[in-house]
This record gives sequence, C-alpha cells and structure tokens, in this order.
Amino acid sequence: MSGSAIEHPNELDTSDERIELIVLFGGESAEHDVSCTTAAHVLAAADSSKYRITPIGISTDGQWAIADGAAAALDAGAGELPSRLDPTGTHVSPTALLSAAASTGSRTVVMPLLHGPMGEDGTVQGLVELANLPYVGAGVLASAVAMDKAMAKQVLLAAGIPQARYRAFGEHEMTRALAEELVGELGLPVFVKPANMGSSVGVSRAATVDELNDAIALALTYDEMIVVEEAVVGKEIEVAVLGNLEPAAATPGEIVPGDEFYSYDDKYVSDKSFAVIPAPIGDAALAEAQALAIATYRALRCEGLSRVDFFWEDPATGGRGFLCNEVNTMPGFTPISMFPKMWIADGVTYPEIIDRLVDLALERYGRRRRNTKH
Repeated sequence: MSGSAIEHPNELDTSDERIELIVLFGGESAEHDVSCTTAAHVLAAADSSKYRITPIGISTDGQWAIADGAAAALDAGAGELPSRLDPTGTHVSPTALLSAAASTGSRTVVMPLLHGPMGEDGTVQGLVELANLPYVGAGVLASAVAMDKAMAKQVLLAAGIPQARYRAFGEHEMTRALAEELVGELGLPVFVKPANMGSSVGVSRAATVDELNDAIALALTYDEMIVVEEAVVGKEIEVAVLGNLEPAAATPGEIVPGDEFYSYDDKYVSDKSFAVIPAPIGDAALAEAQALAIATYRALRCEGLSRVDFFWEDPATGGRGFLCNEVNTMPGFTPISMFPKMWIADGVTYPEIIDRLVDLALERYGRRRRNTKH
C-alpha cells in the first residue's frame, strides 16, 4: 500500500511530508452502507499530493480493518475506486492504530466518515481524543447531543431556536394511552423517529392511531428513545455550515422529495428526489436561513461541519417561518448529498471542502491543546 499511511499499525512512515489522513468508514449503525459510499467519494476527491490516506473499514459488528481493496484501488489511481468501499481487510486494533499514529509526531488527521450511532455520536470522537489526534468534525459533546434528537431539541429550545411541536419519550415511559395522548397533543398526521438515527432510517409518517402504534414499534427497533413530531406543511430547506469558532453557511437549498416524505429510499435508492439551489424562497429568507443555521450550529457547539435542516412555512400565507428539524454533524458526501452540492454551488470544489475540513481539524486541535495544557 504505497499510497497509504500505514503498512502496519506499529510502522508509520515519517519521511513523507504529506498529511497522513486516516479515513474511518462503515460502522455498526444502520447507516453503514451510506458511510461506505461517502468514503468512496471522499477518497476519490482527496488530493494525493497533500494526503497519504489509510482507509480503515469498520464492520457492522465493530471490527476494524485496513481496507486492503480500497487501499489497492487508491494506489492504482482514484479512478479505480469503486462507488462503495468494502470495509473488510487486514484486522487492526483501534487502540494500536491510533497509538501508532499519535506516536510519530507527524501531522495525522482522523476523518471519521461514520453516520449514526457508534460513530457520529461522540463515541469514536472520544476514542480519538484519548489518542491525542486531530479529527474532522464535531467534538464529543456536539456529536453526542446532535445525534440524540430528543436532547438536541431540548438544547435548541433553551437557545430560542424555533422548532415544530414534538414529544420525546423513552420505551420505559410508554403506556396504553400514549398514542391517543400524542394525537390529542400533536394532531394527525405525525412523524415518528428513533432519537438516535439518521438518513431517515426508522422514520414513519402516521395518519391514524393504528399507524402511530406501528410507527412507534418500528422506531423502537432502532433506539429506546422516540421523537414524535407534528407534520409540517412547508418546504424542506437545508443549509451547509463549515467552520469552528467563526462558521460560514453556504447558500441554502431545497429538497423536493419524490416520496411521501424524504425517506431513506428517496435519499439513496429511488433517485426521485431533487435539489433546488438556491432554494426559491427569496433573498431575505435565504439570509435568515443562513443566520439561523449558524445560530443553531453554535448552540450545539458544532465544529468542522454540519448540515442544518429546516422546514419553512411561508409567513406571507400565515406560516411560522423557519422551524429547525435536525442537525447532522457528519452529513453524507455522496454525489446526491446536499452538503457538498450546496458548497459546490457557491464555487467551492469537492477537494477544497476536504482541504478545509482538514485545516479546521488541525486548527481546533492546536487550540484545544493550548487550552488543556497547564
């Protein structure tokens, strides 16, 4: 693996001046496949003159491996990479891998392209923090809070960020009368979501009490915490945010679903949904969305990158304006993903996004080390 940073976790090459980029992908969550696709496109776009890349696959049962197939394809040229990386390969211990990387004293950055629990929720971020390595994306706190929709909603409520009406509860809080209570409080239809999941996995629209009970049962197969939200009739507006202490927002885009709602199949399978950039809501509303996205980003203490999703009810027709739906601290980077699309529409290339993320990781690492060393 001549283009890879790691031949063996205890034998790092320190003679190369390029940044060593350890790319984590796959993972244990239901979003495993999305992560494998995201990683393929990041590896293909990363500038090989700047980075020596080691692709590390994580299987659905949590085993880490140097992804031999991806590494070989990368050595042969970015054009040889498949559209979805295979996470299997030579087994490696996570602690040995990260310890070896940290011991070299060279510039090594971890890029955890992991979606959902056990990757985007602060768990891997904490592991990398303990290894004393810089990494791309939000820190432990922001990752954990943003991943848990129920907790994120509490934080955003305290910060004054407008949201749709909702109710969050745990499996242990369920009663026979719960569905009727939810209908009385939120009306019908409603959307039911597992609190700790993304990519619309486990999300259902319920228009009757029976459908609501079924939707709760489905969501509980993914998480023990559930969020039930009122159905909002409005445009789905997304904003890509980049930065640490001084974040910037790209021009917002609108998602036009091809399904009844923006479901997992609609996002990754059917190819019926499409994006409109800039969102057709007028310049004043676009600026408001950017400002609100940055305020949301800061309220959750996000760094690196996030995609902030809103519903927009047109105030001109009596609507409430922007309502924050959720924040994704590691958005997808597939060809149809909104995060890169919005920055590309603003003139930032895909490789430039990767460069900016690595720079932000190094900047935050340096700042935090100064703050923690006494």
